[in-house]
Amino acid sequence: MNKIILASTSPRRKKLLESAGIKFDIIPPDYDENIINKPFSYNLIEDVAENKGKSAAKKAAHNSIIISADTAVIYDNIILGKPKDFEDAYRILMLLNGNKHKVVTSVYIYNIAKNKSIIKSQTSEVIFNKLSTEKIKEYITKYKPYDKAGAYGIQELPEGFIEEVKGDYDNIVGLPIKMLKNMLEEINLL
Repeated sequence: MNKIILASTSPRRKKLLESAGIKFDIIPPDYDENIINKPFSYNLIEDVAENKGKSAAKKAAHNSIIISADTAVIYDNIILGKPKDFEDAYRILMLLNGNKHKVVTSVYIYNIAKNKSIIKSQTSEVIFNKLSTEKIKEYITKYKPYDKAGAYGIQELPEGFIEEVKGDYDNIVGLPIKMLKNMLEEINLL
């Protein structure tokens, strides 16, 4: 029987996978994903997801199925990273303030035994309301979003932050479950 491995340390991805009823173990990826402030391309995000998966596959059993992902927040075609500190989080959120941005998650699945892999990306759009600087500073102080691309977690944003979400909500959290399940079926893994 195949063993599913999540190549991620993200508590949000872990929670999404658990809520989908998928049993898995975790092997943290050993890959430096420095793509911050680079112009966005699907190839770039997909390469990161694939390299994360391949790094975990080196430590996994032969009957493992590796799931890895990378989520990027894109504003004005530039990839926004995880903020370094309070000032950086404030700078990023001020960019998004009152504006529209994209969230792209690339998912890579690799069946080690069959040497088969598949990679796909999902794009969602988020429009922030125009917020006061006080609201933004309050959010950063309370939630400390330093481990989140784009300096926010949509699942924890206070009411009134978001004007509209277009596309898959789970994608914005960090793992588009519907797409993931379709990929697993497509690669004959479920």
